[in-house]
Amino acid sequence: VGLCGTKLGCGEGGCGACTVMISKYDPFQKKILHHTANACLFPVCALHHVAVTTVEGIGNTKSRLHPAQERIAKSHGSQCGFCTPGIVMSMYTLLRNKPEPKMEDIEDAFQGNLCRCTGYRPILEGYRTFAKDLNCCGRVANGTGCCRSERENSMNGGCCGGKANGPGCCMNGKEDNTMMSSSLFNSSEFQPLDPTQEPIFPPELMTQSNKQQKQLCFKGERVMWIQPTTLKELVALKSQYPSAKLVVGNTEVGIEMRLKNMLYPVIIAPAWISEMNAVQHTETGVTFGAACTLSSVEEVLRKVVAELPPYKTEVFQAVLEQLRWFAGPQIRNVAALGGNIMTASPISDLNPVLMASGSKLTLVSNEGKRTIMMDEKFFTGYRKTIVKPEEILLSIEIPYSKKGEYFSAFKQASRREDDIAIVTCGMRVLFQDGTSRVEEIKLSYGGMAPTTVLALKTCQELTSRDWNEKLLQDACRLLAGEMDLSPSAPGGMVDFRRTLTLSFFFKFYLTVLQKLSKNHNGTNNLCEPVPSNYISATELFHKDPIANAQLFQEVPRGQAVEDMVGRPLMHVSAAKQACGEAVYCDDIPHYDNELYLTLVTSTKAHAKILSVDASEAQSVPGFVCFVSAKDVPGSNITGIANDETVFAEDVVTCVGHIIGAVLADTQEHSRRAAKAVKIKYEELKPIVTIQEAIEKQSFLKSIKRINKGDVKKGFEESDHVLEGEMYLGGQEHFYLETHCTVAVPKGEDGEIELFVSTQNLMKTQEFAANALGVPSNRVVVRLKRMGGGFGGKETRNTLLTTAVAVAAFKTGCPVRCMLDRDEDMLISGGRHPFLGRYKVGFMKNGKVKSLEVSYYSNGGNSVDLSYGVIDRALLHLDNSYNIPNVSSVGIVCKTNLPSNTAFRGFGGPQGMMIAECWMSDLARKCGLPPEEVRRLNLYNEGDLTHFNQKLEGFTLRRCWDECLSSSSYHARKKLIEEFNKQNRWKKRGMCIIPTKFGISFTIPFLNQAGALIHVYTDGSVLLTHGGTEMGQGLHTKMIQVASRSLGIPTSKIYISETSTNTVPNTSPTAASVSADINGMAVHNACQTIVKRLEPIKQSNPKGSWEDWIKAAYENCVSLSATGFYRIPDLGYDFEKNEGKPFCYFSYGVACSEVEIDCLTGDHKNIRTDIVMDVGTSLNPAIDIGQIEGAFVQGLGLFTMEELRYSPEGNLYTRGPGMYKIPAFGDIPTEFYVSLLRDCPNSKAVYSSKAVGEPPLFLSASVFYAIKDAIYSARKDSGLTGLFRLDSPATPERIRNACVDIFTKMCPSAEPGTFKPWSVRV
Repeated sequence: VGLCGTKLGCGEGGCGACTVMISKYDPFQKKILHHTANACLFPVCALHHVAVTTVEGIGNTKSRLHPAQERIAKSHGSQCGFCTPGIVMSMYTLLRNKPEPKMEDIEDAFQGNLCRCTGYRPILEGYRTFAKDLNCCGRVANGTGCCRSERENSMNGGCCGGKANGPGCCMNGKEDNTMMSSSLFNSSEFQPLDPTQEPIFPPELMTQSNKQQKQLCFKGERVMWIQPTTLKELVALKSQYPSAKLVVGNTEVGIEMRLKNMLYPVIIAPAWISEMNAVQHTETGVTFGAACTLSSVEEVLRKVVAELPPYKTEVFQAVLEQLRWFAGPQIRNVAALGGNIMTASPISDLNPVLMASGSKLTLVSNEGKRTIMMDEKFFTGYRKTIVKPEEILLSIEIPYSKKGEYFSAFKQASRREDDIAIVTCGMRVLFQDGTSRVEEIKLSYGGMAPTTVLALKTCQELTSRDWNEKLLQDACRLLAGEMDLSPSAPGGMVDFRRTLTLSFFFKFYLTVLQKLSKNHNGTNNLCEPVPSNYISATELFHKDPIANAQLFQEVPRGQAVEDMVGRPLMHVSAAKQACGEAVYCDDIPHYDNELYLTLVTSTKAHAKILSVDASEAQSVPGFVCFVSAKDVPGSNITGIANDETVFAEDVVTCVGHIIGAVLADTQEHSRRAAKAVKIKYEELKPIVTIQEAIEKQSFLKSIKRINKGDVKKGFEESDHVLEGEMYLGGQEHFYLETHCTVAVPKGEDGEIELFVSTQNLMKTQEFAANALGVPSNRVVVRLKRMGGGFGGKETRNTLLTTAVAVAAFKTGCPVRCMLDRDEDMLISGGRHPFLGRYKVGFMKNGKVKSLEVSYYSNGGNSVDLSYGVIDRALLHLDNSYNIPNVSSVGIVCKTNLPSNTAFRGFGGPQGMMIAECWMSDLARKCGLPPEEVRRLNLYNEGDLTHFNQKLEGFTLRRCWDECLSSSSYHARKKLIEEFNKQNRWKKRGMCIIPTKFGISFTIPFLNQAGALIHVYTDGSVLLTHGGTEMGQGLHTKMIQVASRSLGIPTSKIYISETSTNTVPNTSPTAASVSADINGMAVHNACQTIVKRLEPIKQSNPKGSWEDWIKAAYENCVSLSATGFYRIPDLGYDFEKNEGKPFCYFSYGVACSEVEIDCLTGDHKNIRTDIVMDVGTSLNPAIDIGQIEGAFVQGLGLFTMEELRYSPEGNLYTRGPGMYKIPAFGDIPTEFYVSLLRDCPNSKAVYSSKAVGEPPLFLSASVFYAIKDAIYSARKDSGLTGLFRLDSPATPERIRNACVDIFTKMCPSAEPGTFKPWSVRV
């Protein structure tokens, strides 16, 4: 159909970018149903009699936007825009079903959608305007006072906060006449939602539903899809094809076929069979047909729970609790209950509940029906059950509970929303009538064996025992023995998983105890009451409604209305992105003879290539050719340091190393052919981890040092000396749009045009030209926008682009390739993992005297940008603290992992994180409040840093004081201490952290930029500059700059794309400086035009812009100009420790509060306050969007995102299924961001400051708040000393650090006595 609005983000139903609305007439319920689904998994064959609505179908920029599109755009909820169509469709579907949703409905609707740019807050903020419970909003949308404004009085050092532009604002009296505002958009402009205007359900599909359905059969090249209409047909088919798969939602089989190389030649779809969709309420429980979707099960059970007495619905409540966090709505809407059981996944969330409750399964085959219990015999092995091949699961009966029966279900995952469990369980106990003696108990666990298991021995022992402390102790002892795991068990996290089995039982024990004492009204003292400080351990997770405020300085009174600098202008592409009209690389229409390329990559981390055999691939239909090193016409050597190859020749040095590529007529064929290429290796020993590299001295040769003062003397003068180390894991960029290139050869003189998703057009052009053996002037690289970059497209896109260019050159045809998510994560590298070792000397009062620190980073298999990253880490080893004596060294480890690369912050966050690690330990050691010790050590105006740069315009102390007061730090600290006294198993922590981030490329010559401006005779302006748009709003800011420079409205200025044939030799869009340098270049070009127009303006001062331009043209005045800018006086010498590495610094402070669950390691982000100095903001909406987006990305880095590698260097986490980035539910419940007022920056365009990277490190405040909470938990266990917490602070690390009786029952295996499943790289 050629509709490109629906985006492909992951191909496994984990990101929601491809969300569409599915509508069908349900003959069972006699009504039209609308629900969301993931287009990447939904089989086209299953769309018979179904209407699909994509983002293009609900509104567009040419006629009108739908309110769901308009509000996300105007509330600044679309940055790169790649996830926007999916989010819009989730909201649209919710509005079709509930035109007046509650805020909770809105938050739930987004459980299956991810966004990597915005930090989610503006999306919820914009969509909150649909909510009917808008009575309190954290702030009335248009900012005229609010029920919570007392809250805000403390924001911004006594600003009245609420009345943003009201006459009563406390800021009005001040001389500068500028006020603080808190409204980034005006909701009164939004068009209202009119449910009567939605497209109707196609009437022909209504009439179809009355006709007798016929059996359908679709035959593809390798797969046959059969859709029977009656149970009889289905049973017959299953006996004819016993190995056929039954598919309802395709949420499992789809992934197996796409990612696990499985092939199922026959697929049977039972969705139309009435018996398999039926729901029956029987004497003993509720029976669901096996094809009932999880959403429908949830709906039915909700009703039952509301209608029946609670004692009958214990099991149903547990099922609902598990479904609440089960995948996202897009999956729950299509996935079937029967599929969940028959998939027999060992970590299924529902199977333990069904097993512990004794649910009954009805099977049917040619032989007839049989009913079996779902007990310990049901699962016979990994993903196997006792169901015979020719049998079909017909229905599932979930039983009512009885009086005296209690049931709970628990699940722990890396992320709360839409995540697979680490351990999950269902627990049931039945007491003898009127007593607390156990008559029957069942404990079922998932994630503890290859199948869902029952703890039979433990249950046997506990039967006929009284429910008391002694039973608890015995149960834990027995479970620790019975639920044992081999230390090398798949999935790793062995200690954590074993501890969870006990923690869950303890929670169950307390929950039952509480219910027992309630039900027996304490009359016959059947059991001891739950201690009051234990009660919070039994509470189920509940989320408070979000509240937030964003404060920024209004533009000065008297600024011209059309001067948009400093105003919260909407992102120029936001409306197009919300409608799916914005064109990304892969949306470029297909060329006639276009070929598709799939890479062939190494499966070994280090090996010699013995042979590559592509003969089998040639038999795949549509195969064209195999491309490898011998096809490279120019040089096969590539890379920033010329230490990489386009295609590997003799040796591969990482898993994912590109060996060759297959070209075919379609993506499907090229994928299949690539899998058929056979490679033989001779394996060599790989170096995978930093530890191995240190042992084998495998380092890149240049080792950097920064030394200042006399470290030895500093240590001698110190009262205390502390030593320690900290490890920081890497991070995957997870831009929603993976790497993509379309190469179009022009057929003459070696010309080629490359459409590439890249931040670095210059290197992309240079590397392609080298490989093709042509000069750079034959290669044009063009880019309109990227769906996110974050540094991942600064150099690593060239791996793909160069291969695609070579293929296009060889075949003479246009060639396209967009990597699948799993390929992208495997090949492209990410943030450098770091190991920091430190020794710090300090005085009793906490003043730091001396620091010795070594940084090791895991660079991967090539240099790439690793030197730049380690340089920046060393330049930020002080964070914001004045350290008189410093000795530091930075070493890059060379390993057999894909080369790590640039990632927002570029080594800065790693350097500062280790500084905060020793700073928090030092404060503990001195027994002083950490905020006082941090403040004591902060720099002052005019101080010299450890690299001898003088700090000018140092606003950090202002940010610090403002953040302390706006967050009511001291008052809340007291409340937290009180909370921690009253709760043993839940703990809160709080931390305030500063940041100072140096702005400039550390390689001086990169700090240059160019611009090109054309003014056409109608007065319209075409602007081009060297920066690329990846969602950060650079083009929007450049239009604002040009608008002020030329004195014309923004509507007259247009930026079409970035390309090498307009502005040559551009620096990459990176290091946060793009607005600074490109802004100055744009300003420079505009000034040239303005100067040329001056004589014409003087002769006609009353004329319009159009008049002047027409006159200029007629007077033969050039209306085209280039602009150029370089940052002056930069350059730093590591040897001499002198010079100026940075133009200026951006400053910020954040204070965060968290709550941890000491039993499961779960944490929730309660509140964050940020005060950020961004100079005089060019666009407060974009700057606040960058601050929130960076903060949430950092939240992922420091608390959730964990890359897991096998000891052989094979990456396990290759998609959103295993790699968890923050979701909507992970952002702080209260999120306040304030831009520091009155702090113009003389060093950048219009007094602004860089904002892309600096805020990322502020999320360390969450990490150290978690550490603070763990200290409190350890204190209750009698541990008061320092402890080590590595990053990220995942549930596993949090739980293992909260040492208690349960962790002691699960001792770790001795390292070296076993081979772990995964290693820390």
